[in-house]
Amino acid sequence: MRSSPWRGDAWPSVFGEIATVVIDAQGTVLCWSRAAEELLERTAAEVCGKPAEDLLADTSEWCCRDEAEETGIPHAGRALLRHRSGDVVEVAFQVSPLPASSLLVLAAPARRVIDWEQGAALLRALFAQDQIGIGIHDSDLTVVRTNITPDMFGGIGLSIGGRLADVMSPQDAEGAEAALRRVLDTGVPLVRHEQWMGSPQIPGGRWSALSAFRLDDAQGRASGVAALCTDVTGQQRPRRELELRYQASVQIGASLDVKHTAQDLVDVLVPAFGDLAYAALAEAVLEGEEPPKIRGGGELHLRMASVASASGPWPAALIQPGEVFPPWPDHPVVRGYQRGEAVILDRASYVDAFGTPEILGRFVPEGGHSVVCAALFTRGLLLGSIDVWRTEQREPFDQQDAELLAEIASRAALSVDNARRYTREHRAAVALQQRLLPQATTDSLAADTAGVYLPAGGGAEIGGDWFDVISLPSLRCAFVVGDVIGHGLPSTATMGRLRAAIQTLADLELDPTELLTHLDDLVSRLATEAGPEQQDTIGATCLYALYDPVTGCCTLASAGHPPPILLRPDGTARVLEELSPGPPLGVGGMPFETTTIDLAPGSILALYTDGLIARADHDVDAGQRYLTERLAAHYRPDGPLQETGRALLAEAADSPSRDDIALLLARTRVLPPQATAAWEFQADPAVVTDAREATLQQLAAWGMDDLAFTTELVVSELVTNAIRYAGGPIGLRLIHDVTTLICEVTDPSNTQPRLRRARWADESGRGLFLIAQLTSRWGSRYDQSGKTIWAEQLLPLATAT
Repeated sequence: MRSSPWRGDAWPSVFGEIATVVIDAQGTVLCWSRAAEELLERTAAEVCGKPAEDLLADTSEWCCRDEAEETGIPHAGRALLRHRSGDVVEVAFQVSPLPASSLLVLAAPARRVIDWEQGAALLRALFAQDQIGIGIHDSDLTVVRTNITPDMFGGIGLSIGGRLADVMSPQDAEGAEAALRRVLDTGVPLVRHEQWMGSPQIPGGRWSALSAFRLDDAQGRASGVAALCTDVTGQQRPRRELELRYQASVQIGASLDVKHTAQDLVDVLVPAFGDLAYAALAEAVLEGEEPPKIRGGGELHLRMASVASASGPWPAALIQPGEVFPPWPDHPVVRGYQRGEAVILDRASYVDAFGTPEILGRFVPEGGHSVVCAALFTRGLLLGSIDVWRTEQREPFDQQDAELLAEIASRAALSVDNARRYTREHRAAVALQQRLLPQATTDSLAADTAGVYLPAGGGAEIGGDWFDVISLPSLRCAFVVGDVIGHGLPSTATMGRLRAAIQTLADLELDPTELLTHLDDLVSRLATEAGPEQQDTIGATCLYALYDPVTGCCTLASAGHPPPILLRPDGTARVLEELSPGPPLGVGGMPFETTTIDLAPGSILALYTDGLIARADHDVDAGQRYLTERLAAHYRPDGPLQETGRALLAEAADSPSRDDIALLLARTRVLPPQATAAWEFQADPAVVTDAREATLQQLAAWGMDDLAFTTELVVSELVTNAIRYAGGPIGLRLIHDVTTLICEVTDPSNTQPRLRRARWADESGRGLFLIAQLTSRWGSRYDQSGKTIWAEQLLPLATAT
């Protein structure tokens, strides 16, 4: 047997608070202890030899339980004593006779006696309980008193002088003693700590709710720990299952990404339900399609989607995320979960069912003793499966666990299917939007451009932001950027209609303000078609910039859109604040204004939507300043614009934007002066000859004699028509690049030239018909003071290529 752990000065004595007094038969004090001195602050010299009644504060009444017959002094009771300070001290006392008719009086403060009596009563009541286990441990955590018998917890019984390791598994005992040690060291009580009590004496083990508090001696030093425990095995499981259901409802389905949803599923199950879990999904599901209907073994077309391990990284020996499942044998277990059932297997049963080395080595974790498998089955579709293994948790899975997993898997399957459907619809919507957007980069004599687009939410949502680069006659180019209100397919469809309309209107070579006016009318019609309940949700902003590489001028008009940023060739950047924005498209009744600026060769014009400058503080000006600074920081004179655009969007994508982002960068070019020639003539038929001669001389200087006959005829017809129908002055301009020769004739008339087929007897009316036959294309555009008719011819080298 072990010796008592309470020994020496560690013994929690209460005797130091008991005052001892000896009184003779006449009531004179003979002996006065140190505790009595401390109680009344009176020394033995002051008290001994004097009547004991002098110490009483009230001698008229005794607070007694019974009285001694011989002396008249009560055997026990309470008395009021006079303290040196004059205060009254209530004490409880006990009188015992001594030889020579003297009496031994033991006294202590009444409140301390009450504490001792109530404490003793409490301890008796606690140690008499058969549902609450009590253990008093000393500072070494050795048991000094307990009521825990083998019958209380189904086989575990503590003995005085023992340790928890005597009745619990080493691992569980270590955890319980660590909790008690923290209470002993810190003094912080432990309240309802759930402790697993595994023991060879208890099959399967039990759960207990452990509470503990520190015991201090009279000097306030830690002397031990009192621990109380109750069996909560019956309560633990329902509570854990309820918590698991709650966590599953909160965490699973928050994402519309298939893989993320599968990862949420295994994260919920580990470690709350098992030690390792993996979810497999049909390969078609990962692509957003419906899974094939497969029954039995063979190629299951499953791919590992998500894994979770309670002990750290996923074991390298097991199948890894993204890998395809090998062929499986045709076994009733496989057919069971293909029908939506949950299956429980121990390790031996799993080996018997799927005994191939490839499967066992890649799907059975080390130490795995129990597994439960459930199908991700919903709407008649088998989307995949979820397998959960227990390795460290000693309890094997049972039918109740299987039903719980089947319930969670059913809910998760619905979330996976929703994510699958979203993936399919999102892919279709993105494909539609990509088809509607132009090619990312263009390269022409007017400019080289690069456009980039980022959907809202970092790619989760599509919208109606767009950009466009439209090649126009006479080497001119239009840059367009716009933003349709809202997100989703309706906005994408509206964007497609607006982009088609802009391309059509741009081909008419309208002034930017006139183009936006027509576009404004179109948006108003779209709002009317949408119905009264959606009219307020139809709208857009747009910026249209028309650039002429011959003059280096850019004319811009805005319909409620943020102004572009100009990056000069020297690397400085500024916002074009002089651009006056008109109302957004669809408002109607308000005019648009144009702004014309000169662009030096190599200038970069940045057109963007407001998603790129949106900030959390809603400060648009600050967003524009930041974008201007970043654009200047990324400037490289000859660097690829696509890289600059991607860098700007990468910075914006650090936190997913709530709005789409479209960015178009255009580096402008200017045609060299020697590539153009211009003349002005009066409205006199005689100048036709002069126009032909000037044209032939210029073509000879350019080395384009092969085009002399055709160009002479085109110039003759256009100038003659201008003299006949429009009057003067008449402008003639020739422009060429490496592929095209352009002839332009300008007159002051606004009359639209019309192509018609002349009858055989007509003496005129064949000019435009001949031009249409001799050139690759022709057309006209209007200025504020007249019109320009142009015709293009492909150079022989361009025709050959």
